[in-house]
Amino acid sequence: MSEHSRFLRVPVEPFTVNPEGSADDVLARMERISFQGRNLATARRIWERMLGDDCTIFLGTAGALSAGGLRLLIAHLIERRYIDCLVSTGANLYHDLHETRGRRHYIGSPRENDGLLQEDHIDRVYDTYAREDEFVENDEWIATFALTLERRPYTSRELLYQLGGHLWKETGRDGILTAAYRAAVPIFCPAIADSSIGMGLSQARHQDAAAGHVDVVGDIIESANLVIRHPRTASVVLGGGTPKNFINQASVQAEFYDDRIGGHRFALQIVTDVPHFGGASGSSLEEAQSWGKLATDAEQVTVHSDVTVALPLLVTALAASARDVLEARTPLRFDLSGPIMAVGGRPFPHARFEVRDR
Repeated sequence: MSEHSRFLRVPVEPFTVNPEGSADDVLARMERISFQGRNLATARRIWERMLGDDCTIFLGTAGALSAGGLRLLIAHLIERRYIDCLVSTGANLYHDLHETRGRRHYIGSPRENDGLLQEDHIDRVYDTYAREDEFVENDEWIATFALTLERRPYTSRELLYQLGGHLWKETGRDGILTAAYRAAVPIFCPAIADSSIGMGLSQARHQDAAAGHVDVVGDIIESANLVIRHPRTASVVLGGGTPKNFINQASVQAEFYDDRIGGHRFALQIVTDVPHFGGASGSSLEEAQSWGKLATDAEQVTVHSDVTVALPLLVTALAASARDVLEARTPLRFDLSGPIMAVGGRPFPHARFEVRDR
């Protein structure tokens, strides 16, 4: 056996404790250990390359990240333009709205008697509690907001921009929705009906049959037009779910009308799901290449970890190591105030795909 095998080039470097070490230093040294630690360190490096590249960065958020304490971290990514577009579950946006309105989530236990919690009108998300009565009031607040809008269909992107603006004017507090409104970053929520935001909109519809209409097919057209207009794209996915596939299908749909697309150039995902049960949440990035969702030469990494473990370390490290590239980055500039989204002062076509001249 050769002493100089091409497989044995870089040794593992045992991790040593540095009491003065920063998150940036920790992740830099984790690139020389193994398993998910190395993958997390690689995720930092790939995200930095996204930021230094002229690409449109999509962020997908699933799970219960807002209830679990990460809402202001996501708001930070929006405000500082680590990303250009957010695709989220309705639950993450609803729980963000809950706290932006001055309500709280509470540290609890997954081993509590849920019958007793129900008697006390307390809802549980694993080890986190919230007051059911406050959720009911949120739903009514959303219904009241929806009844102030012009009676016509809204894409989830336009609706959430208007909701973020209303929330900012009423509270002046930081959060995901208010950060996206202030930074003019689009939010798509393709499964908005599967959330308490959808429930609030349904309550508005109950009062006025012309209210609370959401055009989720319009979301497909807008997201694909964003890719057609700026075909070099990147994907950061936290937790899989509907946002993961929506981001990927934007690339596939765009390629139907524009053969320049070729899939995302960079991709990282932090997931707890696994691929061998066949679900989209756990599907590998290699599988995405078979659909044309991801370029075959894309820089990509999967981190198999709970997002609440991985993301605080990853973003804290990026805040230090990517400071210069963030300052140099020129993010996309959106106009989200009306039913037709514009980028760089140029509106998209209304209700159809942008087809370039060939």
